[in-house]
Amino acid sequence: MIVCIAEKPSVAKEIAKVLGANTPHDGYIEGNGYQVTWTFGHLCTLKEPQDYCDQWKRWSLGSLPIIPQRFGIKLIENQGYEKQFKTIERLMQSADSIINCGDAGQEGELIQRWVMQKARAKCPVQRLWVSSLTEEAIREAFAQLKPQDEYQSLYEAGLCRAIGDWLLGMNATRLYTIRFAQAKGQVLSIGRVQTPTLAMIVNRHFEIKNFKPERYWVLSTVYRDTLFTLQQSEKKEEEEAVAQDSKGRIKSEEEAKQAFELIRDRPFEVTSISQKNGTEAPPRLFDLTSLQVECNKKFSFSADDTLKYIQSLYEKKFTTYPRVDTTYLPDDIYSKCPSILQGLAPYRPLIEPLMGKVLNKSKKVFDSSKVTDHHAIIPTGVNPTNGDMTYNEKRVFDLIVRHFIAVFYPDCKFSSTTVLGQVEIAPKEGKKKGEKVVFKATGKQILDHGWHDVFAWGHQTSGNQSDASDKADQSDEEKTLPIFSKGERGPHTPTLAEKWTTPPKPYTEATLLRAMETAGKTVENEELRDALKANGIGRPSTRAAIIETLFKRQYISKVRKSLEPTPTGIALVGVIQEELLKSAELTGQWEKKLRDIEAHKYNPHQFIEELKQMVYQIVQEVMADGTRRMTF
Repeated sequence: MIVCIAEKPSVAKEIAKVLGANTPHDGYIEGNGYQVTWTFGHLCTLKEPQDYCDQWKRWSLGSLPIIPQRFGIKLIENQGYEKQFKTIERLMQSADSIINCGDAGQEGELIQRWVMQKARAKCPVQRLWVSSLTEEAIREAFAQLKPQDEYQSLYEAGLCRAIGDWLLGMNATRLYTIRFAQAKGQVLSIGRVQTPTLAMIVNRHFEIKNFKPERYWVLSTVYRDTLFTLQQSEKKEEEEAVAQDSKGRIKSEEEAKQAFELIRDRPFEVTSISQKNGTEAPPRLFDLTSLQVECNKKFSFSADDTLKYIQSLYEKKFTTYPRVDTTYLPDDIYSKCPSILQGLAPYRPLIEPLMGKVLNKSKKVFDSSKVTDHHAIIPTGVNPTNGDMTYNEKRVFDLIVRHFIAVFYPDCKFSSTTVLGQVEIAPKEGKKKGEKVVFKATGKQILDHGWHDVFAWGHQTSGNQSDASDKADQSDEEKTLPIFSKGERGPHTPTLAEKWTTPPKPYTEATLLRAMETAGKTVENEELRDALKANGIGRPSTRAAIIETLFKRQYISKVRKSLEPTPTGIALVGVIQEELLKSAELTGQWEKKLRDIEAHKYNPHQFIEELKQMVYQIVQEVMADGTRRMTF
């Protein structure tokens, strides 16, 4: 008998249906030579300190650091889990072979390996690797089963992550709680990813709190009903007509008013007109983080909510595997794209222009070198009208579908116009010519909407739009400039606006997810952001849970969409002086090592030894420092 073990009952049912196992039993489905069973996510976990020895049960500084010689696992205490495990154990003990059908990722590998270890499975094990739960995808995956040993590095990376979180969390949480909060009866939870994430929010809080706004002035003028903004001042003998900083801002009120007076009664002259054609490529496909970011911006969904919706869409066969960190597709998916598009019946008006043509195959979309275990999130081609979706699932699905369709549309083509003008101020004594104050106006005209049409269609049916569609709307409001002639002159109306510099904005869930992805670095360029993902903190599948943990521990709160640290969160970060615990960049380096373990580029035993040394160092530093105090 072949035993298949899936991560959820719903997934097990889909697999059993494909295999022809149709007889339900308590805890498994049987038929056609297969027994298909399931876990409920994690059935096992690493042992608690007290499971190793009694003296570790009591929280005391003398017992730290807690470092077991060998880590063990145990069943999570839950009657339902224990009952299901007994079923799994019985099936595996008599199995001829086992097929690991866990989620195709690091966490899924760890979950199933622990269960098989606990069940003392001895027979050969194969791995099912599937990116969607359609019948076709499951059949293809069963035709390509591989020995479980080929995924050993995936398991080792997951195990190192779990042990790392245990070592740091158990020791640092006990250390800081006993040292700084025991009298308050409060537990100070510290985590390998949780604490650096909290530190980013706290640091941003103080950047805003300590920000000192500076006043500045912006000089502009209106000529022929067109707004021209100050561009630059032509230098003459190291002097400037208008003193300004690199952003064109005038810092001195006196100088600003003088500049205004100097140009007020002088004519405006058009000096240059340039026109340039350009293109805008379609938005990229989604990885989990970018989907969470966009759903937070558009619908105010939390990262955790978005993960729940996309996980449900995956289990209902509408979309591919969600816990991914790439926006690319492998080249072999290209041939399947026409049939995927054909299945999206509600989007027929958008798909018809693509039918009968060779689909665009952009390197920004199809690149096997940018795909490891899983590809970007795309629709499976299952007709969305044939299944049950909640309202919010439909909104998430709509974003995914539009991005998928858009990548096959042509680029948006536009023409941009730049007009430069100047005001020549009165010459200084002894000089023949005055200095020139230069202004600029820009306009944009859409020549071919291209992929923008995908986001402009049927807004009333989609509930809301993506950022890309917002960009389309903005572009459609074409700012067309009047026809100017070089050398023309005339009166103008200058304006002088007083403004203040603004502090950085508080994190939202969207911007925090991006900061976690890039280890705190602010990066707008998508290609550069891709390069930094290897050093991001947390994994796409865990970042939502980290944010939820910070809420649960009452270290942060939400004010409208902004994330704010609580007094406890601020106090905790304030008392932590060890950069190893709160630096996003250092934590990102540890994350990189975990990815390298998965890729056979780093030794897992070395990683664990480094973690142990790190824990020893933190314990010694905190114990030796008698000056620190924590004020709640």
